Amino acid sequence: MTKFTTFFIKDGILHGADFVPSPNFNARPDCPITGIVIHNISLPPSEFGKADTTGTHFVKAFFQNNLNANDHDYFKTIADLEVSAHLFIERDGSVSQFVNFNDRAWHAGKSAYLGRSNCNDFTIGIELEGDDYSPFTKIQYTALAHIIHAIYTAYPTTKRHLMGHSDIAPARKTDPGEFFDWQKLRQLVDDLCKK
Repeated sequence: MTKFTTFFIKDGILHGADFVPSPNFNARPDCPITGIVIHNISLPPSEFGKADTTGTHFVKAFFQNNLNANDHDYFKTIADLEVSAHLFIERDGSVSQFVNFNDRAWHAGKSAYLGRSNCNDFTIGIELEGDDYSPFTKIQYTALAHIIHAIYTAYPTTKRHLMGHSDIAPARKTDPGEFFDWQKLRQLVDDLCKK
């Protein structure tokens, strides 16, 4: 299990996470990284820890454009999408990075925050394995808090700009969902920032 206290960011890479490169990214425009977006994802929907015949987690396969449409009926509707996040945190706290933080991952879609559109341009996207209807695990909150602390250290302009996908695309998205405990997360992050 990852020791979350060893997380640190150098040259856009989160050390302490597995790097699983996604082709779904491009260069950011010339602007600072000023926010963090929290999402949830599960493939198939509301099923956790599922993998293909090679043992690859379905979410990882999806972000690498390797999702087999024949593995589940739902996958036929999404297999051709080109999507990525910077990070994915599984139910057991395992963390994978798909896109360098200094590059633009394709996680937010049509979105706006504080009058700025195209949130992919200036945010870091973090996917939690989960759905809108299930509580997240304690270890996911712990991992997420340590990651946010590392991001705040590497990209100080992200402080005070922590948001859900539902905040930046309210007409389209509801994640991270009603069971996501923002108060708990903020307290964990605050405690780390005081150390």
